[in-house]
Amino acid sequence: MTVKKKLSAARSTTTTRTAGKAQLGDLERAVMDVLWDLDEGQEVTVREVHAALSQTRDVAYTTVMTVMDRLARKGMTIQHKEGRAYRYLARTTRAEMTADLMRGTLSDLGSGEREPALVAFVEEASAEDLAALRRALAALDAS
Repeated sequence: MTVKKKLSAARSTTTTRTAGKAQLGDLERAVMDVLWDLDEGQEVTVREVHAALSQTRDVAYTTVMTVMDRLARKGMTIQHKEGRAYRYLARTTRAEMTADLMRGTLSDLGSGEREPALVAFVEEASAEDLAALRRALAALDAS
């Protein structure tokens, strides 16, 4: 199976699976940022992620390996063995994970709390964010 097909299949079966698991620690977030900055479908090894992280922080190779294994177990990454090494790619995009987190948070609220939470979010939104929301709502209305 090609990387693109693996990624597509994994995303379609686990999109909502990450909602409760999207809380990332500092190093987990740094690893995911490296993965999200790659071209779509590009896979990397622990060694490559460690090299990228080592440019800005002092982190042991084994620590990065542990974090990447943990992210795979959480369903945040796709991990597969190639030779003696594992290769990884992000299961979802940064935007998809953020949307899952937002949906999960809203679903945890009671019906009387959802509207005030959405209003509070929109009140703090920038002009660019509001414009994006208006475009998205208009697109939904048009369909």
